[in-house]
Order: sequence, then structure tokens, then C-alpha cells
Amino acid sequence: MTHLTAGSDAPSAPHGLPQPRRYDGINWVGLRTLYLKEVRRFWKVGAQTVAAPVVTTLLYMMVFVVALKGARPPLHGTPFAEFVAPGLIMMAILQNAFANASSSLIQAKIMGTATDFLTPPLSPLELTIGFTLGAATRGVAVGLVTAICVMPFARLGLANIALIVWFGLIASLLMGMVGVLAGLWSEKFDHLSAVQNFVVMPMTFLSGTFYLIDSLPEPFASISKFNPFFYLIDGFRAGFIGHAEGSLMVGVVMSAVLTVVLGAACWLVFRSGWRLKS
Repeated sequence: MTHLTAGSDAPSAPHGLPQPRRYDGINWVGLRTLYLKEVRRFWKVGAQTVAAPVVTTLLYMMVFVVALKGARPPLHGTPFAEFVAPGLIMMAILQNAFANASSSLIQAKIMGTATDFLTPPLSPLELTIGFTLGAATRGVAVGLVTAICVMPFARLGLANIALIVWFGLIASLLMGMVGVLAGLWSEKFDHLSAVQNFVVMPMTFLSGTFYLIDSLPEPFASISKFNPFFYLIDGFRAGFIGHAEGSLMVGVVMSAVLTVVLGAACWLVFRSGWRLKS
């Protein structure tokens, strides 16, 4: 007869048989495996997940910069090409970080493979970290490749590397978490497309990517400053051109607080098993 030991959820195994692995704290093996799965998932189809967004960004550069042939005046003394390029890089980071986490989860739900990450001993925190870091990796990878590819069209300076690193990383993490929540909420691809088309895209294009917020008439100029994407793009651009349209301190604090709030939301959703276990 087997006996349960104190504090154990499984009976003691006979001598010589493998014992169940115990994890004190974070399951680093499982977390690393989940992260690598997410990275390899998008890297395996790199032409679609990395190259295609870069081509889209270059098309924007062709339309707004090359085709106009200098017709656009400088913005705050910055040539238009140098002004718009950081915004396009950030737009690629935001959209691809969101797409990675959201598509991974909706595919797992529709194809019935969610048990692949629900069955292993992964806590809600580890699931949140694994999916978020996988999405952030794709966002950063696309951002780096995009930055290299736009250099022939815009001479990107380095006014403040700390701002570039902070807003680049925090944006990829934020949108990775938004993608997690969208993927868990969506029950079919139409729901995910609705979030992309009616939330992510409008907030991206109405955040000052191609223009100055102050040039908008009221009340739209004031409303735009409540858009979190505005501070992400503005802070990221300031790292290149040395000038910010809004408050950098507000952007840093807002992005940090929003990251904590979204992280807690993802943890709660994974913990409850909402639309995963029910």
C-alpha cells in the first residue's frame, strides 16, 4: 500500500522508479521550453512573420518619403524622412508583437492544442512570461530588421540610446500582453481581426506616426495625448531625433504602469482558465 507524504500531492513511488519532478519557485525548464516554442513558431515562417512586415514598412517609406521627393517640410527642424522612420519602426514592433501572441493562442484554441501548455506544470505567471517574451522577441526582431532596411531612405541618428531601448522593449512587451488577452478573448479569427482592425490599427495611425499631434484641431489634439501609442512612438522617436512632442516622463511612467496592469490581467486570465478551460 502506498502512503502520502506530508506536503505531497502524489504517492511515494517504489524504490528505483522515477520520482515526479518538484519545482521550487519558477519552472525554468518549462518556461524556457514555452519561450523557445513561441520563437521557433514564428521563425519557422520568417518570410511571413519577419520579411513581410519589413516590406510593408518600406512601402510606406516609398509612398510618404520617396514619392513626395522632399515636398513635405521639416517637422520641428527634422527632415520628414528622419521624423517618420522611427514611427514606422515602432509601428512594426507594435503590430508584430501583438500578432505573435494573439495568433498563437487563437490557433491553439481552434486546433485543440491548448493542452500542450495547459497540461505541463506551468503556472499562470510562467504562461504569461513565456507568451509575452515570445511576442516581444518577434517585435524586437522585426524592429531591428526594419531599422536596418530604412537606413537607405533616412539617416537615423542616436540622440538617446536609453530611450530607444526602453520604449522599444516596453512596447513589444505591452503589445505582447495585449495579444495574449486578445487571443484568449477571441473565439474565432474574425474576433481577432476585429481587435486588429478597430483597436490596434486606429490607435497606431492616430498616434502621430506621420504627423505632429499639435497640428490637429481641438479637441482631437488633446484626445490624441490620451493614446498610449502616442507616448510610445514619441519617446522612441525622441531617442533618434532628440526632440519629444509630449512629456517623456509621462511616457516612461505610463508605459511602466500599463505593463504592470496588463501583466496582472494576463496572470488573472490564465489563472481562471477563462475561455481555455471552459
